[in-house]
Amino acid sequence: MAGQPLTPPGWQLRRLAVCGSSEDELDGWLRALGPAAQATLQRTSLAVVAERQLQGRGQRGRSWHSPPGGLWLSAALAWPSGAAPLTLAAAVGLALQLEGLGLAPQIKWPNDLMLDGRKLAGLLARLRLAGGRVRWAQVGLGLNGTNPVPAGAIALGACLPPERADPAALLPLALAALDWAQGHAQDPETVLDLANGRLLRPAQGVLHAGQRWDVVGLGRQGSLVVRRGSQQLELQQLEPQPLEPQPPSGQASRTPSGAPGLSPENRA
Repeated sequence: MAGQPLTPPGWQLRRLAVCGSSEDELDGWLRALGPAAQATLQRTSLAVVAERQLQGRGQRGRSWHSPPGGLWLSAALAWPSGAAPLTLAAAVGLALQLEGLGLAPQIKWPNDLMLDGRKLAGLLARLRLAGGRVRWAQVGLGLNGTNPVPAGAIALGACLPPERADPAALLPLALAALDWAQGHAQDPETVLDLANGRLLRPAQGVLHAGQRWDVVGLGRQGSLVVRRGSQQLELQQLEPQPLEPQPPSGQASRTPSGAPGLSPENRA
């Protein structure tokens, strides 16, 4: 990936022209670090960036089309136990960066960013656990830049000059978004307040258990509060999914992988 800008401070990057899944590549990198992985992430965050993914997968294992022109990234970063909801923290961080470009994205619970009612970006956030404690966080991020998109999605190239929607220009924004999330990990009140202010509340509600429910807002732990008549429920976040302890180097990991998928409707 010649001609790419310098790596931002606090990050180590691996840039790939094409891969099966950036998350698989990141898992392999972390396995190669072995016992030193957690200490490494206390000093620097790691990210794999691919120009194209062949087997990107997202929430519930859905396939994610990842052609050239989009930003396809998987990152590992230090994350404390008992912190703010990881997915929402990353979503708020990315929304703030996009707002700096003059856009007004909304957060579609639990893990999408929408623009003008269409999907712009998706997140797949997970926690690596050991002994019930968080070792680190992993975040898969897919952001449509200048790539072709399917029905129901939008790319930044539709509303920004091409040079500002290019993956090379979007990468520093994505890393800054994850830095913001990490910096606010121990400030869940701020994360939830900012997420609530950007939460998509569809006029038609969301589908749950075969019925439409009105979106009220976010609960204290990042749940989605919905109401139908006199009934009110809290739908728990599907992310982050805890990752199993890593196998020794050379053994296959069985964790789900990839950037997030496109879902036509939030089905809790």
